Amino acid sequence: MNLRQFEVFHAIMRTGSVTGAARLLNVTQPSVSTVLKHLEAQLRFRLFNRIGGRLQPTPEAQALLPDIDAVFSRLAAVQRLTQDLAGGRLGTLSVAAAFPIANGYLARAVASFLTGRPGMRVALQSLTSPQVVDRVASREVELGVVHEPVGSTEVDIELLLRSSLAAVLPANHPLAQRTSIPVTALADQPIITYLPQNLFRLHVDQALAQAGISPRIVAQVTVSLTGILLAQHGAGIALVEPLMLRSLDFPGLVARPLDPPVAFETVLIRPRGTPDSTVLARFVGHLRDVLRNEGLLPVGH
Repeated sequence: MNLRQFEVFHAIMRTGSVTGAARLLNVTQPSVSTVLKHLEAQLRFRLFNRIGGRLQPTPEAQALLPDIDAVFSRLAAVQRLTQDLAGGRLGTLSVAAAFPIANGYLARAVASFLTGRPGMRVALQSLTSPQVVDRVASREVELGVVHEPVGSTEVDIELLLRSSLAAVLPANHPLAQRTSIPVTALADQPIITYLPQNLFRLHVDQALAQAGISPRIVAQVTVSLTGILLAQHGAGIALVEPLMLRSLDFPGLVARPLDPPVAFETVLIRPRGTPDSTVLARFVGHLRDVLRNEGLLPVGH
């Protein structure tokens, strides 16, 4: 028996007639009759007796029905699976990101993406930017979210958003009353910023040098969260990436942009030449929607 014969047999068993089977399968009655005739000839026994204008299944047909039902149950399951895969509701997703990204808007995007997708599994790694690039280049993860520069030819790069470092300081600090803080105003302030090996330290040093100042750097940190916490405890003004203020509660702290801005780009990276899975494509679109809703990405980007 082939699949078409299975369909005709199953439809007749469900509807009790050739007419009903033809309507169910959206084909003509003669085509159903022809398939049934060939099937009975192939099997060398009758499957139906015509009684009172309806087809009555023979004992042989009744014996076949449970296994045929099982076949169509499996086909229905496969159809649901393909629909879930095509709709991005089922599958796996592996993402790695720099610490403030993974623990900020990316975590929120992953959580909301999982809502309504009980069949979805996500692996989210929080690493340094160079580690993220290594994971993506070696194809250990599908997607990385890092700050420029990337410095690898083994990944494809796509701009996600443009942002700026900020001064994070107590709300009652005199400089906090400004809408933006001139870099020159930091000359006499205790400064917290990144260690020299951090990618952002170059941006900070260039801004300070262009302003012609050499402020007192009292603490150097690996990640922005540590700098923000030091600022909260009164150690000084933190010149860091400020998005963690959106993710965690830091009472009494504010972030003010610097003037001139100390800008940087955040990018998506993928293994070079690797097309997106359906799940990954939908997640990237969802991530952009989250950023737009939070005002971090202009509408239309």
